[in-house]
Amino acid sequence: MARPRKPLLSTDRIVATARALVDAEGLAAVSTRRLAAELGVSGPSLYNHFRTKDEILEAVADSVSAQVDLSMFEDGRPWRTALHDWAVSYRAALRDHPNIVPVLARGPGRRPAALRLADAVYGAMVDAGWPPAQATSIGALMRYFVMGSALGSFAGGFVDDAAAYDPADYPHLGQAHLLADQQEKIDERAFETGLAALLDGLERQYEQVKRPV
Repeated sequence: MARPRKPLLSTDRIVATARALVDAEGLAAVSTRRLAAELGVSGPSLYNHFRTKDEILEAVADSVSAQVDLSMFEDGRPWRTALHDWAVSYRAALRDHPNIVPVLARGPGRRPAALRLADAVYGAMVDAGWPPAQATSIGALMRYFVMGSALGSFAGGFVDDAAAYDPADYPHLGQAHLLADQQEKIDERAFETGLAALLDGLERQYEQVKRPV
């Protein structure tokens, strides 16, 4: 009986394997040697697709950017609704792959999906009537907010030991040891609260932009 063929090495397969490795063990776990072992190939064969480990991580980052829904900028939703829905989708993608956020935070560089994302946000804001300079600032602001929310959990940063929060030292943290158990709910509520406040502020600015002189 013929032996089953190994799956052909491809860019997509390398990126998917590297992404799974980053998700499971973090950026430091990725090396060409480790990836080659995971893929069942020789190390040099990776260089037919990527020149360096950094190129692989850039591709992983772009594969995460590609998961962000951009349809809200194309289907006629008002700019505020579109920004809200995009931010929720963006955060969901980063929440699923938090270990790659430091690479994404460097900016889009030459990554195609990240550039399409930036282009969609900027274009939608300009089309809605925002001046180009403010449209740029809105894209930057939203990126700061969403990425910051994905870098770590506020609630998850508290230990579940009541003794760690002696009321003599921390009189207002008597319930802090309970936060970790409600991590998802608290972090979701915090994100929605911040996003609403941010959009409220932008809407007030927009009224000034659209007001006739």
